Amino acid sequence: MTTITLAKQAKQASIALAQFGNTQKNQALFAIADALEERCAEILAANQQDIAYAQTQGISPAIIDRLLLTPERIQEIANDVRNVAKLADPVGQIIDGGVLDSGLKIQRQRVPLGVILTIYESRPNVTIDVASLCLKTGNAVILRGGKETKFTNGILVDVVQNALEQAGLPKLAVQAVTDPDRNLLLALLKLDRYIDMLIPRGGAGLHQFCKENSTIPVIVGGIGVCHLYVEQTADLSRAIQVIANAKTQRPSTCNTLETLLVDRAIAERFLPMLAEQLTTLNVTLHSDDFPSELQKNANIQPLDPEKLSQEWLSLDLNVVVVDGIEQAIEHIRTYGSQHSESILTANYALAQQFVQQVDAAAVYINASTRFTDGAQFGLGAEVAVSTQKLHARGPMGLEALTTYKWVCEGDYLTRV
Repeated sequence: MTTITLAKQAKQASIALAQFGNTQKNQALFAIADALEERCAEILAANQQDIAYAQTQGISPAIIDRLLLTPERIQEIANDVRNVAKLADPVGQIIDGGVLDSGLKIQRQRVPLGVILTIYESRPNVTIDVASLCLKTGNAVILRGGKETKFTNGILVDVVQNALEQAGLPKLAVQAVTDPDRNLLLALLKLDRYIDMLIPRGGAGLHQFCKENSTIPVIVGGIGVCHLYVEQTADLSRAIQVIANAKTQRPSTCNTLETLLVDRAIAERFLPMLAEQLTTLNVTLHSDDFPSELQKNANIQPLDPEKLSQEWLSLDLNVVVVDGIEQAIEHIRTYGSQHSESILTANYALAQQFVQQVDAAAVYINASTRFTDGAQFGLGAEVAVSTQKLHARGPMGLEALTTYKWVCEGDYLTRV
């Protein structure tokens, strides 16, 4: 099948899908969730084929962790689909409106975007997350996963398409591109006549490739060089708990802490506490600021300045001592990716300064960066975490997959 045929089918499916109401869309979503549980063994077997292939290709443990499915993760994915079904449908919602002096009644009404193309790497959960959010909002979607997810995605797309048919919705509202040929991807990126939005989910290279080659509007994000600043009034023992959570709960995610900023006023007391606690959690610290006797520790390595602007996606953490909040904010401006940033402090005024001056999709006060997630934010699942400023920012849930149209009504009204 050619890319243009695929895109035309998606466009036709989006037109058909837009006619269905919330009840039928939810029936499909519940059918997807049930089928994920029923076909769990089949999905896991396919996933193991992908894991075996990834290992032969020398793919990093962090990426393999993103690829891996377990019974627990499949159950979580199914539960997320059910949560999406339970959310209010934004399509058809009246945002605002009124009657003009001319007598024209106008309203802004939410409508689906149309056709969404998602390109992603090593994350089979994205297949279901994106498909469920698009279905709920009446959008068709074209999924282009990496070659390392070929077998898993094949099963997952089959699950979704069968559920669509079962609910009487157009099967081709969800389609997948399984051929890894980059020329096919380049052809897709030029089909702005049929595809309304492109959402890449992967590393910086993928995002740059899409921005440079696409004629379709691109939502960029998901690259998380996240920081946490420990201000001098912070509760130090509780601060370590938050840091440990932000770094170790799941190191391969984009909302994981990558660089810790410590106020110089507390560094002498805090750094030994930090080293003692985090090394027991197998975290390798990268810093030039620890006392020399601690620096000899095997888990404390010299700081590599190039790593300050990159994701570790592993149990590695940069630690930098800064002279106050201004220097902390300047560091974040220089090296951050506008994803998630946090401050630990008891000083309300400094917390507000941090919120106002740090440019990020999510800014936290006394909390872990790991909360930047569609489900955690009450959005159900998420299609991506946008770090740009136009249309959508942060975890993209249902409303981010809609646009609006002006609906105008008169009584055979003419303009004077």
